[in-house]
Amino acid sequence: MSPQRAGRSRGTEDNEAQRVYLRFRRVFGDASTRGRDARRRIARSGAPSQPFGSGRDPKGIADVILGVTTELGWNSSLAQSDLMTAWPAMVGDELSQHSIPVGVEDGTLTVQCDSTAWATQLRLMRSQVTTAIISTYPEAGIESMRFLGPNAPTWKRGPRSVPGRGPRDTYG
Repeated sequence: MSPQRAGRSRGTEDNEAQRVYLRFRRVFGDASTRGRDARRRIARSGAPSQPFGSGRDPKGIADVILGVTTELGWNSSLAQSDLMTAWPAMVGDELSQHSIPVGVEDGTLTVQCDSTAWATQLRLMRSQVTTAIISTYPEAGIESMRFLGPNAPTWKRGPRSVPGRGPRDTYG
């Protein structure tokens, strides 16, 4: 590369670096002018900054977190996760040993049960459990419940299996 060409590319890099610097300075402000801008804002607002004025009291962490979760729209998700962890307290120890909440989709809580008998038992108690959930976790948005029994084994092998009579002499 010739010395002339090297000097030209170096100048181009300097110009580009200068443009980036000036853009950052415009976007983020200059450290030397921050004090003036802050003073102008205070002067425009007309309210002097007082150390013990109204609105300056510290807030508790619970209030701050509640404000952030409400602002970001996390209340429903947090209530649903609280429901998942509090499932044993909601239904009792015996039922919680044989069922576990799997997830919430479109306002429907899906619960996986150990056996079809436990799924049937929970189906019979659906209104009581749903009422307890709605009263305790109204922000979770649970409208209905679905109880699943254990999954049956499948004998389908591969993506191109042909439907047929299924297993015939498997157990015999």
